[in-house]
Parts: sequence; structure tokens; C-alpha cells
Amino acid sequence: MAKETALIVGAGSGLSASLARLFAKEGMAVALAGRSPGKLDALVAETGARAYRCNVSDPDDVAALFTAVDKDLGEPDVVVFNPSARVRGPIQDLDPIAVRDALMVAPYGGFLVAQQAVNRMLPKGKGTLLVTGASAAVKGYANSSCFAMGKFGLRGLCQSLARELQPKGIHVAHFVIDGGIAGPNYSDASRGPDAFLEPDAIAQSYLHVLRQHRSAWSWEIELRPWVETF
Repeated sequence: MAKETALIVGAGSGLSASLARLFAKEGMAVALAGRSPGKLDALVAETGARAYRCNVSDPDDVAALFTAVDKDLGEPDVVVFNPSARVRGPIQDLDPIAVRDALMVAPYGGFLVAQQAVNRMLPKGKGTLLVTGASAAVKGYANSSCFAMGKFGLRGLCQSLARELQPKGIHVAHFVIDGGIAGPNYSDASRGPDAFLEPDAIAQSYLHVLRQHRSAWSWEIELRPWVETF
């Protein structure tokens, strides 16, 4: 079998790093894309991945990313969309330009990445697009209107693409991450060991969905620690 190529867009030190390690362990060639690829040097050294600079809200940047990955590693078989942006606060206080910029990351960036991925997958009749969402994709929280707009839009994109592309052999799956992901930004021992989602455990769920037989594909799954209400 030919070696699979996985492209992780929006790479950093949390979930995407766990995915990079797991995909590399699975024998995949791994590409990592982010605004500051230099921050990925340690992960590149650990996994043997290649890092690329990309602004997902720029169509030319996204097209150039896929062209570079095609040349270096081959057309991606698996594409993970992981970027996120938010502006918090009461609606009357939000900066309209900051909100617009956040929405250019998701869902617009998700559309750009999906379009480039699908253009490569359709001729082959196979491929997988995995998209990281949040609980804000299914329920809007107070003072989080910007984040809800972005995540609702991203979820709608995925649902539409799943219906459009599954008959053509392309698996599209959306992950509702309901809770904080354990790491430097989320740690509170007082909340107990189940307060946050472990990134390695989330990555295992992504791999499970990736390996599903096409007769039993999931288009969406929710992942949460039991302490989260739903």
C-alpha cells in the first residue's frame, strides 16, 4: 500500500501535536501548517513531519500550501482542519473588524481548506476530511456570539459536505469538543482528573473515525468529560 499523507492545518502544541504523533506512528507522512511554522520545530524533529506557513483566511495561501504538500509528500489522503478564533464579550462591546477577522478563520478558512482537499480527493474517489468543532457549534453561550457564529458555520459546512461527498467516497466528519483540552492553557487540579479532555485520547477518536468502514461512517461525534453538562 502507498504511504498515506496527512495534512494538519492549524497545528500547535495541543490536539494537533497529538494527532501528528499518532499519525506518524501509523506510518503516515505528516504535514503541519500554521501561521508561525517555526514554533513547530520541536514537533517536526519528534515526528519527522514537514511544517508550512499558512494563513487559512487567504485563498492564495491555502492553495500554495496544498501545492507545496503535493510536491513534497504527495496529495493529502487525510486533512484535519483545526484552526479556531474567537472574540469574547457582550455584543455591544465587540469590535466588528475583530469579529470579521475571526469569521475569516472559521468557517471561511474551513471552506478554503475543504475545497482544496476535495479537488484532490474527488478524482480518486476517496479521502477524509476531519474538522475540529466545539460545543459552541450546537449551543450559543452568552458573551460568545462571535465564537458561536464561527463554529455553527463550520458545523453547517461539514454537514453539507458530508451529504454531498459521502456518496462520492469522501468521508467528512465533525468533532464537537465539549470542554477544555488539557494543556498549558487548561489545568486546574481542584476540578479533579476528569475536568479536561486529554489530547491523546481525542486523537485516538479521530483515528477511529478515520479508519471506519464506509458502510458505517460517522459524520459527527461529541467528546466530553463527564463533568461537562449537556
